[in-house]
Amino acid sequence: MHTASLPILSQYTLNALSTIEHETRRLFHGRGRCFEGLEHITVDWLQGQVLVSLFKAPAEDFLLALQDTLEQWTSTPQWQSSSTRSLLLQHRYQQNAPIECIWGEHHTQQLITENGLTFKLDLDRNQNSGLFLDMRLGRKWVKENSQHKRVLNLFSYTCGFSVAALAGEAEYVVNIDMAKSVLNRGRENHRLNGHDLSQVSFFGHDIFKSWGKIKKYGQYDLIIIDPPTFQKGSFAITKDYQKILRRLPELLTQKGKVLACVNDPTLSAQFLIDNMKAEAPNLQFLSRLDNPAEFPDIDSESGLKALIFQA
Repeated sequence: MHTASLPILSQYTLNALSTIEHETRRLFHGRGRCFEGLEHITVDWLQGQVLVSLFKAPAEDFLLALQDTLEQWTSTPQWQSSSTRSLLLQHRYQQNAPIECIWGEHHTQQLITENGLTFKLDLDRNQNSGLFLDMRLGRKWVKENSQHKRVLNLFSYTCGFSVAALAGEAEYVVNIDMAKSVLNRGRENHRLNGHDLSQVSFFGHDIFKSWGKIKKYGQYDLIIIDPPTFQKGSFAITKDYQKILRRLPELLTQKGKVLACVNDPTLSAQFLIDNMKAEAPNLQFLSRLDNPAEFPDIDSESGLKALIFQA
């Protein structure tokens, strides 16, 4: 990270802030390696709060210069004409990813909107806030392709895909995640959008020990697979993804679709295509979803890969 690059950070962030609309967006994405010296910084607009995240421990001189730069933002015309209430700096490289408030009042919980839907974020001592913004177009696709469908949402986290599916008039959604706490947030996200919870199930189970329960609610017209790259003791993407793919033929309806995702920068889209061909050869690759324009990447294979397959 280079102090000489901080004017570029300011330029892009403030320009984006001046054109931001009502919904949540990333303002600056350094992790795509398109901005030399800023590869470990992101900035997000969270509808009243601006969150700057550092993903690598900076040198002391850089941190001091960054804090000074952030304070300067608050006196700019772009900032003052926005509805920003706080400026937060998250140290993602530290344990529990602590957040410090640089300016304004820190609200640890924040309601945001995306594609017209409402979600609650946690901006406290959590590494992730509750919604991965690079998946915005994936949730949009699910909303547009869920009408009258039964949907299985694996690794559901806070149920962003589930909320999108019910908003798209899905018949029923089954959410599976080991962490019951995130499923509770998923229920809350559904309530925030006025959804009928009789149309959705939440199972806090290990996927690999729950195929019987999953099949009980199937078959499914749409299956969403968006796993973590690594989850200690439960999931490693290079050896466990295949175990899920080989189950798809028995879970899918005729002509059912799968949205399969991977966000490991070392794995390309071909990883999913090849493994699907090996484990579920009756599923055909249809297309890859675009990533949002606000997530530029020097290599398209390093960013999010969201692929659609059909039985």
